[in-house]
Parts: sequence; structure tokens; C-alpha cells
Amino acid sequence: MSLRGLLADTRPLQNPHFRRLWTANIITVVGAQLTVVAVPAQIYAETGSSAYVGLTGIFGLVPLVVFGLWGGALADHFDRRTMLLVTTTGLIGTAALFWLQAALSVGNVWVLLSLFAVQQAFFAVNQPTRSAVLPRLLEPDVLPAANSLNMTIMQAGAIGGPLIAGVLIPFTGFSWLYLGDAICLLATLWAVVRLPRLPVEGVVSGTPGLRSVIEGITYLRGQPVLMMSFVVDVIAMLFGMPRALFPQVAHESFLGPDEGGLAFALLFAGIPAGAVLGGIFSGWVSRITAQGRAVIWCIVVWGVAMAGFGLAVLGANTWRGSVDLWLVLAVLMLVVGGAADMASAAFRTSMLQSAAADEVRGRLQGIFVVVVAGGPRLADVAHGASAAMVGTAAAAAGGGVLVVVLTVVAAIAVPSFVRYRITAPVH
Repeated sequence: MSLRGLLADTRPLQNPHFRRLWTANIITVVGAQLTVVAVPAQIYAETGSSAYVGLTGIFGLVPLVVFGLWGGALADHFDRRTMLLVTTTGLIGTAALFWLQAALSVGNVWVLLSLFAVQQAFFAVNQPTRSAVLPRLLEPDVLPAANSLNMTIMQAGAIGGPLIAGVLIPFTGFSWLYLGDAICLLATLWAVVRLPRLPVEGVVSGTPGLRSVIEGITYLRGQPVLMMSFVVDVIAMLFGMPRALFPQVAHESFLGPDEGGLAFALLFAGIPAGAVLGGIFSGWVSRITAQGRAVIWCIVVWGVAMAGFGLAVLGANTWRGSVDLWLVLAVLMLVVGGAADMASAAFRTSMLQSAAADEVRGRLQGIFVVVVAGGPRLADVAHGASAAMVGTAAAAAGGGVLVVVLTVVAAIAVPSFVRYRITAPVH
């Protein structure tokens, strides 16, 4: 296979609507990361308490769950272009309010947390709507490539945004970061305005309330392939995401300072860096038709990589004279895992977009947002508790092994998922 064949498949960018959305997202992701960093930093600066910073988890997760599910129902009821216009405008408005409270030095942590919750609510409605739009713009055979391109930008922003914000805060303060986010979001608003009308295909009945959400969940229960795409993701994240261990591992195993340091930064950057590399060299994903089998293999690689990370931590704990070498190995395992997770997510998202009927795509994408947001947070609790009982190395390595075992069990239990292949484009 040539190098050109390995590089990201850019065919989706031939579609002008997707190209505008993707290009705007490059700008918007950087702006969003400025706020992601500024909110906890401002809360800590004003309170001096990590407990208040920790409240961002609750104020962020609850709106994501509630409005992620409801937002999917809304996306299956109203014109999706209209939904994107409303939610993007809402995100711009919350960013402007963040800027205003910082510029006026309001200094009220509850105002900050409330604005953060409102922002996450708009985000939770925007994301399933945005994902449900793609199958209307692109052919099924290029959806994996489109999702890979989107995820590459998101992960690159997760690396670059915090670095930019960390450098700017001492010089500009918080208000300019929030203003930068609001200005960057104008690019996405421009791209959304250029979209055609996108009414839901099929019969739209009832109201987008709790009953509609339940109907989406009921539909999912009757689709074993789609259900399994969520199950294997929960397995991968719940048992295999060791990020809650990074602070302790960086300090105790790799001898970093209490407050962070190089080892801490490298561990946190490992998975996003792997995802970016996986996105850059994602040309192969568009040539895979057996997407179910590909997801299984990607998650197995993720599990093996996380087990390898745990073994690297064990090695650092056992052979203290080679800590730097074990750190390199640990980060390498995280990079491999990040690349595998990116490919898995691209396939799973594409399966949801192409295999589901258009009238339920929004609700399924809403469930996807909830799983993606909630899985790593549950993993933080599980890994933290496990590490307290058996140590960080055993918690990470054991979690990786469980991922492999449970994924194989799931594949055997639902062979239709393993056999799933993409079909001819349907419009």
C-alpha cells in the first residue's frame, strides 16, 4: 500500500457543504478549547478550591445526558438545519456571556457553573443533530472517512487548544479567551447558514418529548447490530480508560512533581496524540466493508494497549533505574490505544449513521453522545476505586485484559454484529 493510500481519505471534502462545516470546525474547535480551559481555571482562580472545579463534572454531565437524549428527539422532529442554527447561536450567546461576566469581574462561581451548564445543553443538542445531518450530505461509503476527518480535528484541538490557552491566560486574562470562542463560532454559523433545508425523511408524528426518546431507545433494542455498537464502546471505556490514574502514575511511578510536570503532560497527551495520528493515516478506513469485524479488532487493540500501559507502569514501579524508558513505553501504548479508538469511533459512528432510519438518527446520535460523555466519567470512578484496592498498575492492566475478554464474549454472543458490512448507498 502506498503512503498516499494510507493518508486520510479526503473525498468527503469534495462535497461543498461538508467542506464548509469541516473547515469551520477547525476554527471552532480551537475556540471551544479556550473555554474548556478557561472555565476551570477561572473557577480555581476565584475560589482556590478544587472541590468547586470538580463541580464542573456534575454541571456538565447532567445537561449532556438530559439534553443529549432530548436533543436527539428534537433532531428527529424539526428541520435539522434550523436546529443547527438555533444551537450554534446559543453557543455563541453563552460564550458572549462568559466574556461579559469575566470582563465585568462578576466573581460568582455559581454564575460560571450555570453558564457552563447552559453551554453544555446547547452542545448536547447540537452534536446529535450535526451527526444526523452527515448521511444526508454524503454517500455511505465515505462516512467513515468523514467521521475520521471530524475526529482528527477534535483531537488536534484537544491538544493544541489547552496549550494556546495556557500561554494566553497570563497575558490576556479570561475574558479574551471567551471572546475568542464566540468569534470562532461565527465560522460554524456561516457554514450552517449555507446548508440546504434538511427536513426529516419519513413520517414525523407526535411531539419531541419523553415518549419520543423512549421510542428511540425501543428502536435501538430491536436493532442488535446498533445496540452492540454501544455495548462494545461501554466495555472499552468503562474498563479500559485509565485517565483517572494519570496524576498518581505520573507522580509515584514516573517520579514527577505533585503538581504535574512533563510525565503528567505526556500521559494526558498520549491518547489524543494517537487519535490525531490515526486520523492522519486513516485512508484505509474507507476501504473496509466489514465494519463490525473492524470495530471488534480496534477495541481488542485498545484493550491490549491499555494492558501494555499497565505493564509499563508495573515495570517503572519494579525497575526504578529505567523510569524514563518505561515512561516512553507507557506513552507509546497510550498513542497506539488512541489510534485504535479513533478508528473504532469512526466505524461505530458510520454504522449508526448508515444503518439507522433517518427518522431515528437524531435520537440514536443523542444516545451516542450520552455514552461517549458518560463512559469515561464512569471509568474514572471504576479505575480510581480499583487503584485504591490493587494499585495503579494492576488496575490499568487488568482493565485492558477485561476489555479484550468481554469484547470477544460480546462478539460471540452477537455474531450479526461481527458480520455487519456496509451496503450500497441508499438515498
